[in-house]
Order: sequence, then structure tokens, then C-alpha cells
Amino acid sequence: MTDYDVAGLQRRLAEFAAAREWQPYHTPKNLAAALSVEAAELLEIFQWLTPDQAERVMEDPATAHRVADEVADVLAYLLQFCEVLGIDPLAALAAKIERNELRFPARRGAGEAGEGGAPDDRHSSE
Repeated sequence: MTDYDVAGLQRRLAEFAAAREWQPYHTPKNLAAALSVEAAELLEIFQWLTPDQAERVMEDPATAHRVADEVADVLAYLLQFCEVLGIDPLAALAAKIERNELRFPARRGAGEAGEGGAPDDRHSSE
């Protein structure tokens, strides 16, 4: 991992957009749409892979580079979206984890064979 900070990256993204006069296009709606498109481009890499192939995707340098680029695009749009709306992404994530820990308490013996380690129908992003 690296030592980049979220605020510094958001500042660089804002400066990049300002130098190109892109700010009028960086509305919450446009950034949310762009984020969705980039997430779909990340998914496209995995679309027809088996689960086993997907786990090994970073072993191929060309594919690993594509995955890293799409992750960067997703993160860039997410950080810009948060900046425009005044959302602290790390605080939002921490709060969501806390809510999920209360909402979905760990089950005793979870993860042990045959003891309810599988998730139920609810998803943590709800």
C-alpha cells in the first residue's frame, strides 16, 4: 500500500479538472453516471471468467494493468463525487461498517463447516 491521502488526491483531481475547465460537467448526476460506467468497465474484465480464473486475474501483467486502471477510474470518480457533495468517504465508510456490525452481528461458529457461515439474503450495502 502507499501513503496517499484522500484529501490530497481529491485536490489533484480538482486541479486536473479545473485546468481543463471541466468543472461545469462535474455535477453529482454526471459523476454518478461516470462512476457507474467505470464500474461496468471493471466488471467487463471479469464477465466471462470462471471464479478460478477471476482469482488469478492479476497473474497476467496486461490484465492486471487493465484491472488497476479501471479501479483507478472508479476511485477517481467516487472521490470527485464525494468532493462535489461534501461527503467524507472514509467517515461514510466507517459509519457504514459500524451500522452493518450492529445490523449483521457475527454468528457464533460462523465460518466453521456446517455452522451458518454462509451469508443470508441480505447484502452489506443495503
